[in-house]
Amino acid sequence: MKIELTILLTFAGVIVGGFIGAIMRAKASGSKFANAEKEAAQIVESAKKEAETITKEADIQSKDVVFKAKAAWDEELREARRELQAQEKRLVHKEENLDRKVSQVDEKEQDLSRREQSLQDRDRNLQQKTEEAESLVAEQRIKLEKLSGITTEEAKQQLMAAMESEARHDAAKRIRQIEDEAKEVADKKAKKILSLAIQRFAGDYVAEKTINSVALPSDEMKGRIIGREGRNIRAIEAATGIDLIIDDTPEAVIISGFNPVRREVARLALEKLIADGRIHPARIEEVVKKAEQEVDGAIREAGEQATFDVGVHGIHPEIVKIIGRLRYRTSYGQNVLHHSIEVAFLCGIMAAELGLDVKQAKRAGLLHDIGKAVDHEVEGSHALIGADLARKYGEPSEIVHAIAAHHEEEKPDTILAVLVQAADALSGARPGARREMLETYVKRLEDLERIGTSFNGVTSCFAIQAGREIRVMVSSEVVSDDQSHVMAKDIARKIETEMTYPGQIRVNVIRETRATDYAK
Repeated sequence: MKIELTILLTFAGVIVGGFIGAIMRAKASGSKFANAEKEAAQIVESAKKEAETITKEADIQSKDVVFKAKAAWDEELREARRELQAQEKRLVHKEENLDRKVSQVDEKEQDLSRREQSLQDRDRNLQQKTEEAESLVAEQRIKLEKLSGITTEEAKQQLMAAMESEARHDAAKRIRQIEDEAKEVADKKAKKILSLAIQRFAGDYVAEKTINSVALPSDEMKGRIIGREGRNIRAIEAATGIDLIIDDTPEAVIISGFNPVRREVARLALEKLIADGRIHPARIEEVVKKAEQEVDGAIREAGEQATFDVGVHGIHPEIVKIIGRLRYRTSYGQNVLHHSIEVAFLCGIMAAELGLDVKQAKRAGLLHDIGKAVDHEVEGSHALIGADLARKYGEPSEIVHAIAAHHEEEKPDTILAVLVQAADALSGARPGARREMLETYVKRLEDLERIGTSFNGVTSCFAIQAGREIRVMVSSEVVSDDQSHVMAKDIARKIETEMTYPGQIRVNVIRETRATDYAK
């Protein structure tokens, strides 16, 4: 309708414009007025016809547009109906499936309910039978307790005690039998070898301390060592890592430190400075370096001398140097280098008696404690550290194993490892070889006697032989002969677990039977 109105207004404007124009021309030209009216009439008529034509065409076009829109709407409507029908079919199908599943679930629930009811019935029956069985057992137990005169717990305890006593008795008899069979052959041979090794070798020991003293020509030298505002003594302590103690001791300076190598370097350097007389920081550093070189040379010479004395050759130069460092290492006051040389000789003597390789035994004995030279630098036990060093520098596997096993860090699997263990114990355990503080010594004896008296049946206990042996007196009425063997082993194991001691401790359990009567 808007299109038709626009068209009519357009043509009306044209007609009016034409008419006005014609009038104006008529006024301008009076002679042509009649023709202008005719033309105007014709133009109006023509415009009316053209307007009617345009109106009809616009009406037709608008109807066509409406028809097409209606057709499209009908098609969309049909498509929507088809989609709704399809969805309706799917919903119906799903509803049928859901109904079917609901029915199946209902059936399963009914089945589960039936099974649950059946299980409840069985449970009630089982509980009832269990109660009946328990009541019968209780009745029978009461009857048995009345007949026997003891309770169930008492019967259990008596049975267990009888079985335990019988098992201990059998075990003790078997242990004693095995020990007797082994000792018949091994005891005499072992005693002979050990006594021969001890008789054929004896070593000297020097008790080293953690301090050294250096003699001075005069007390005036103390001031020169201290230096202006203490610069000289600070330079010496910084270069050597050792403390110098200058006190009222006449004509002496004390060198204190736990590292024996550094202590030796400080001693040599201080003696050189005193002899030279020139004491200042620059000179101190120079002299300390020379002293370090001299000590390194002494360490190397000590290692070479030890290998020469023992008769072991072909050792890696680094291991020889490590052996030399043992000269400045002590263990319980025993010089470790001297101890290693003694162990080497003891191993060689015992290996010769057993028909083994003497050189290999000496080599293992000499190297068994090389871990002590660096145990303050590396974490771990000195036995395992020494085994790693020996392995690193190409020592045979037998030597490495003997070093690692001489303190039971590894289980000894060879005769050589057992020989090193025995020689190490002999060298460190014999009286005078090592020293210990009085308090430690007394404490060890007290602990030994405390462990010995902690066992049932012990009447008295004595630690003798400087703590190398413990004698335990037991009551013959409480402890049998077979049980005394077991007790000796138990005491030894408890000592190994609770105490730390050098060498080994012998445990003697003594059982005495006395028969007494009177003549009247």
